[in-house]
Amino acid sequence: MRTANLGNLGEVSRLSLGGGGIGQIWGDTSHEEATATLRAALEAGITVLDAAPMYRNCEAFIGETFAGRLPAGVKVTTKHQLGTPPVAEVEARLIASLEASLAAMRLERVDLFFLHSNIHMDGFAYVHGEAHKDAFSTSWSTYVEAAAPSFERLKAQGRIGGWGITGIGVPAAVRQAIGHTPRPDVVQTIANLMDSPGALKRYAEPAQPREIAAAAKAAGLGVMGIRAVQAGALTAAIDRSLSPNYPDARDYERAAPFRGLCASWGEDPAIVAHRYALSMPHIDTVVLGVKNRQELSQCLAAEAMGDLDPGQTAQIDALGLVSL
Repeated sequence: MRTANLGNLGEVSRLSLGGGGIGQIWGDTSHEEATATLRAALEAGITVLDAAPMYRNCEAFIGETFAGRLPAGVKVTTKHQLGTPPVAEVEARLIASLEASLAAMRLERVDLFFLHSNIHMDGFAYVHGEAHKDAFSTSWSTYVEAAAPSFERLKAQGRIGGWGITGIGVPAAVRQAIGHTPRPDVVQTIANLMDSPGALKRYAEPAQPREIAAAAKAAGLGVMGIRAVQAGALTAAIDRSLSPNYPDARDYERAAPFRGLCASWGEDPAIVAHRYALSMPHIDTVVLGVKNRQELSQCLAAEAMGDLDPGQTAQIDALGLVSL
């Protein structure tokens, strides 16, 4: 498998195994299949496990599968959805979340610890979920005064190798965090041909994931691309029940021309979508949302095929599917 440097964390595989599918949030998978998929991913050369406590059983499965003895060179992440608690509580909440994740995965440290909240500028109002924003989003003042310094202390103590932000929030706030000192080591951002965060988007303006990825790379940060198939919207069929009005279901309908183009090429849209994400500039590793070995095998095949031909990329872009 090809590799890239993930900022100052060094060399990683171009594919990372996300915990959502393994943890059973992207459709049903059995305990046995989840652990088998974890082993198969590492055997295939994947060197990053992107975990989180909100991914249900993911961290417990990692702990059970490897018993705290990960193969050499494998890196592990975890996350915490901090929100905007009182500043005095921030560090204790981060530590409690980290310790719970380490216990579940049977590890002494993680390589990356992500702030998994949106970041918003003080006074910003969300179009969706404004009344609950303190639960899912971290205010700029909380980030600057407490969150970033707490991550830095954990890093200095050796409890984490580095820290990052999930850069799917308000673009102006994400860009400001990238430019602020102390900087995160890694940013996770949307990497799909629609530039769509789907149901993760709560604000009105364009998501600008390509601009965020470029800004992160210009600042020397690593970039992990997420949602390559946009929660199933860029596959042949969504494998879970969704309301027709749900953002990911609407993206699936909007992506019909993409599926038609893939059919004309005789190719599976999920493979093409993953190859598109891997071809995007500034993306060091693409996080997979697979839940079983069959889906993993498909993604491994996509990576082995290499970048899309520029002509194919141009035809996809000409469909005009990029979200506004």
